[in-house]
Amino acid sequence: MQRRDFLLSTGMTLGALALPERLTADPYAPLPSSPSFSKAVRVRGKVSGGGRGLSGVRVSDGRSVVQTGTDGSYTLLADSAQPFVFVCSPSGWQPARNASGTARFYQPLDSTREEQTASFELVPRRGDAKHSVLVLADPQTENRRETDLMHAETVPDVIKTVGELGDRAVVGVACGDIMFDDLSLYPEWERAVQRMSVPFYQVIGNHDLDFESRTTEGASDTYRRYFGPTVYSMDIGAVHYIVLNNVFWHGAGYLGYLDASQLDWMAADLSTVEAGRTVVVFQHIPALSTFDMRVSDARRPTPGNSTMNREALYRLLEPYAAYIVSGHQHELEHVHEGGPTHVVSGAVCGAWWSGPICYDGTPNGYLVLNADDAAVSWRYQSTGKSADHQMRVYARGADPTAPDEVVANVWAWDDNWRVTWSEDGVPRGLMSRRKGRDPLAMQLHDGPNKPPLRTWVDAVPTTHLFYANPSPTAREITVEAVNGAGTTYRETLSLT
Repeated sequence: MQRRDFLLSTGMTLGALALPERLTADPYAPLPSSPSFSKAVRVRGKVSGGGRGLSGVRVSDGRSVVQTGTDGSYTLLADSAQPFVFVCSPSGWQPARNASGTARFYQPLDSTREEQTASFELVPRRGDAKHSVLVLADPQTENRRETDLMHAETVPDVIKTVGELGDRAVVGVACGDIMFDDLSLYPEWERAVQRMSVPFYQVIGNHDLDFESRTTEGASDTYRRYFGPTVYSMDIGAVHYIVLNNVFWHGAGYLGYLDASQLDWMAADLSTVEAGRTVVVFQHIPALSTFDMRVSDARRPTPGNSTMNREALYRLLEPYAAYIVSGHQHELEHVHEGGPTHVVSGAVCGAWWSGPICYDGTPNGYLVLNADDAAVSWRYQSTGKSADHQMRVYARGADPTAPDEVVANVWAWDDNWRVTWSEDGVPRGLMSRRKGRDPLAMQLHDGPNKPPLRTWVDAVPTTHLFYANPSPTAREITVEAVNGAGTTYRETLSLT
């Protein structure tokens, strides 16, 4: 089975095949909204920290948003159909943690009552104007062998990275596909969070669903039991973070879609955020992935690879310095559309724990998102490697389509990077960026029996490969990649 066939069979494009007729006719058309038959539950409570009430703190049920008064108290008319009441922790404060180490910023909403209380005691988080968010997309463990690999490889690397970040405030985000369908393994993720010793927030992915559910609402029941709401927000330092659920399950597959209630909640949440602030959105499926355009020259992405109504998201983010961070694709790319900066992260599990890389050649790993006041930057951390491991350079002929050229995979490249090369110490200028397939990915993944544990994985075209044609007598080349912040990475390759 080829990788594309596998993705069809597991729902990546099944959303287009199994939707009702009106959606298959136009998957980009908005879905009709359903009438609500819920009732209001009056929720009263207080948000406190350091022995006093905290004013101006957002509290929500995932539909309405209110803010606390000067004494920290609030009243919320919650929708009884919503499972939780949650707090958007303000800058300088963080929620308590579950026993597992995951952030507990929520309390269950009792739909059988007309009134209830829900108070939140927050914990100081000092110095979070300079903070880091570790974004672990697609841990996607399917069995004990793979959870053991996560504990043996990923967890120690995260612990090392946290230590290297020094006195920066650090939180983690699991950016979806925490498990690979077997949700009984969620305690293994919780055990990993305990070992990593930073509070983790979770994002729901398409492999985190209850597949027996016939509705998108019921498909997140198990996830919510472990991690709470699928839609929420928080402030850390000067940055406003939003978590969304863009995995729409229709009973026979999924597609990338943000339902109306979620967009309405996001509008209410952002109405309390002043224009011009930095806003980072986490969601599992990218707003836009170019995978289909690169692999099959499609005119637009399939419904399972991108968010079909992403324009609605872009409109909400227009007043802000916005970023959209996602996973899902098991490759690393930047996309420019609609205003926000898009980052599609490589996967913790790489090509589904079949080896050391994703299918575009990006190493198994995760994002380190750094915020210094309102300025956001990031780097990719390759599991088991140093922070400056940002490229892989191949000798002449490693890419059979370019037998006379050397090739460099600079996986974190975006338009602000500059990639140059020198031959035997003599600068030769810019390398040529072209679409191609990573040579190591071809070696490990191409063929009917490769890789042995995931034979449907194939090396796929990527646009972060750089080529140069050294002279026949060249003994050594050096590739130098400078990112937008001015950080320089170098790799030297002997040709003799």
